[in-house]
Amino acid sequence: MLSAYPACFFKEKNGYSVVFPDLDWLSTCGDTLDEALEMAVDCLAGHLYISQKENEQIPSPSSLKDIDINQIAAELETDPSESFVNLVTVDVKEYAKTHFEKSVKKTLSIPAWLNAAALEKNINFSQVLQEALLQKIK
Repeated sequence: MLSAYPACFFKEKNGYSVVFPDLDWLSTCGDTLDEALEMAVDCLAGHLYISQKENEQIPSPSSLKDIDINQIAAELETDPSESFVNLVTVDVKEYAKTHFEKSVKKTLSIPAWLNAAALEKNINFSQVLQEALLQKIK
């Protein structure tokens, strides 16, 4: 199912900032307009994906005509002259398959004695590695 939310694009000195006013001012940026658009799709997909997984209430998108770019620019204290509002769309389920849920195979080495001990206890190597990596990155 396609999700579409209005996003405000603001030209900055070194790229573009993107803000989703309906999603608690969720924001991202890019060095070029193309990159900002890609980042906006990724940002929107990630936010909606996590919100769905955590059963959070997701607000309905506003109509483009209801977004006042000048008011938002004033709140952000930025120049609205080179800004615009555009719909950002993403199929969250399809995007997640490729970007959030896709597994990659990793080859690693561990001592033979550790391998034997883990196999004896029926330890799931992939699960342990994922849990350990999540601990490290948090």
